[in-house]
Amino acid sequence: MLTIDYANCLSDRVGSHGLDPARLDPSGDPAAGMAALTERLAASRGTGWERWRELWTEPMRTTHLNSVRAIANECEARFEDVVVLGIGGSALGNIAIQSALNPPTYNLLPAAERPGPRIFVVDNVDPANLGAVLGLCDPKTTLFNVISKSGETAETAAQFMIVRERLQQAVGARWADHVVAVTDPAKGTMRTICDEAGIATLPVPEGVGGRFSALSPVGLFSAAMGGIDVEALLDGAKAMDDRCSNPDLLGNPAAMLAFLLVEMGTRKGKPNHVLMPYCNSLYLLADWYRQLWAESLGKKHDVNGAEVFAGFTPIKALGTTDQHSQVQLYREGPNDKVFGFVEVESFGEEDISIPTGMGVEALEYLEGKSMTALLNAEKRATEYALVESSRPNFTIGFPRVDAHHVGEFMALWQIATAYAGLMLNIDAYDQPAVETGKKATFGLMGRSGFAEWQDKVDRALAPTSRTVR
Repeated sequence: MLTIDYANCLSDRVGSHGLDPARLDPSGDPAAGMAALTERLAASRGTGWERWRELWTEPMRTTHLNSVRAIANECEARFEDVVVLGIGGSALGNIAIQSALNPPTYNLLPAAERPGPRIFVVDNVDPANLGAVLGLCDPKTTLFNVISKSGETAETAAQFMIVRERLQQAVGARWADHVVAVTDPAKGTMRTICDEAGIATLPVPEGVGGRFSALSPVGLFSAAMGGIDVEALLDGAKAMDDRCSNPDLLGNPAAMLAFLLVEMGTRKGKPNHVLMPYCNSLYLLADWYRQLWAESLGKKHDVNGAEVFAGFTPIKALGTTDQHSQVQLYREGPNDKVFGFVEVESFGEEDISIPTGMGVEALEYLEGKSMTALLNAEKRATEYALVESSRPNFTIGFPRVDAHHVGEFMALWQIATAYAGLMLNIDAYDQPAVETGKKATFGLMGRSGFAEWQDKVDRALAPTSRTVR
């Protein structure tokens, strides 16, 4: 199972920048307060926007697995490439899971050495990026997995419209056979398009927001197409969820993670939260974490309508790479950060030994050591350096990188986010600031009913002479 070592967040390690260990006393008020939040989350799970916590339990789990596998099994032999179209929560989970659980060279491997088609996730409307992927993938042998609950998100809608035209030109009337949509099961623009065209669909479950949807068909379908053990992902999530139902703060990983980070952010002046995996395959999980932590907790108002400007700034880094680009700042810059390391105990058969016989005295200390030993020594050295500079940090430990532990990791952060939302007294499930940008985009692109937004943008951003040429 995953572990969290939080000793370096306490004052006996990092002085006044850390938390008083007495605040973690099981008989104290903080522990009692977190136990009360555990009860609240138990009472609200499966309701409103907290249906995501039912994704790995019955009956939703089996329903989704059966639907995903049925379509994946039918598609696998028919297509050489899968292109996922989505943005935000509809893409980040897909990218993170593929990166964590398939080798970085997955798309470069010969078909006979891959468990499934090549997987590409197009998560932006950058024309050069989209054009490069579409130029590589023959539409006749490509499956397009479009992910949009409503069908009206501008980025995904534009991607889909381009793909639809190219498919019609390449395969004609049977273009819809090359599309699998993950969308609202009952309503919305994409639902209507799919019903009329005969596109195969999987559900975005009701009450599951985009940033909480990676372990729904939103992320499971592309994972299954890439040969990833989707059942193990859900097993890991359920195992973590079971642990995070414990009312004891010291036995509840998500409650402890939320408590540490919210306390540091609100009481210790550390609103910047760095996540630094010492493992390349886990690096893009830090991208997924950034959206989850930022969009869920960054709120102008609390649930009572009072202005609070809550939230923390998530930052991603990669060990050891960013020891050489960021740690100078982290040690000697503003002490306004909490650092979360991710350490992998064993890389198994993928580990590599450093050869002997180089004949250079200065390098003898490396000879015969494993790359895992070097990587984790680098992590421990950075951990020590931060403690020496009174910079609080914690370590999430992976025994190994596999689907079970990735599922645990994702559930851990989702449940920690729910705790943090309650601690901050904000709604962790809305995103009003994002909606403003969406409406302004509609206006600028000429969507009917949004002309006022174009006027607002034009007035606010009127041309001035403040341009350097």
